Amino acid sequence: MKIVVLVKEVPDTYGDRKLSLETGLADRAASETVLDEIGERALEVALSYADKTPGTEVVVLSMAPDSASATVRKGLAMGAASAVQVVDDALLGADLGLTAEVLAAALKRVGFDLVIAGNQSTDGSGGVVPAMVAELLDVPAATYLNSVEITDAAVSGVRASDGATMQVSAALPAVISITEALPDARFPNFKGIMAAKKKPFETLSLDDLDIDAHDPNASRSIVIALSEKPPREAGVKIVDEGDAGEQLAEFLVQNRLV
Repeated sequence: MKIVVLVKEVPDTYGDRKLSLETGLADRAASETVLDEIGERALEVALSYADKTPGTEVVVLSMAPDSASATVRKGLAMGAASAVQVVDDALLGADLGLTAEVLAAALKRVGFDLVIAGNQSTDGSGGVVPAMVAELLDVPAATYLNSVEITDAAVSGVRASDGATMQVSAALPAVISITEALPDARFPNFKGIMAAKKKPFETLSLDDLDIDAHDPNASRSIVIALSEKPPREAGVKIVDEGDAGEQLAEFLVQNRLV
């Protein structure tokens, strides 16, 4: 079985994340970048299955700038057999539609039995790319899974909804996305880090995938305007001098909170 895991480099959630007011894009120079945690969990699902199923090949796939190669290579250090990275200057600022188109084309080129992704990235938080990729590939999609069971012919899991849980399944080939309910990812050990340097790492361009990022017939979204969030204003401070209750009631009435 060949499992391809979609991974992404994102700004570290523990640092400051800022958008460039000039480009509307995340300012990568403003914070440290890391492999998205939900992508690592998706990779852990694939590696855990590969650990107990001989003959399973795990590939990591990412659409990212050339500078992200070291981050993507972490997937190899964790245990993936190979990596594929789509790098092209024309992808700067790619929207969800173009992202899904590129990933789907790369998956067709690489080949797969199962594609595993996180439910949503910690930067864009779109949450729709796995379903869009499945649509473009014309394969079933089982998204937002809290548990995953993989067999030779199918994949299944529990999907949480607002009022209940659903047991869903799909015949392979298929695309799934997982939630943070799945286990934390393993840490790369020294042996894995050294082995990662010798594992296959393929870099593709849009020409390799026969995709035109500026196709006038394709639907694309762009940022029209962007501004910084205004600073928080100081709240109203009530000093109790015997009439604090009245002041509070008056504040609630004035702000139509009661």
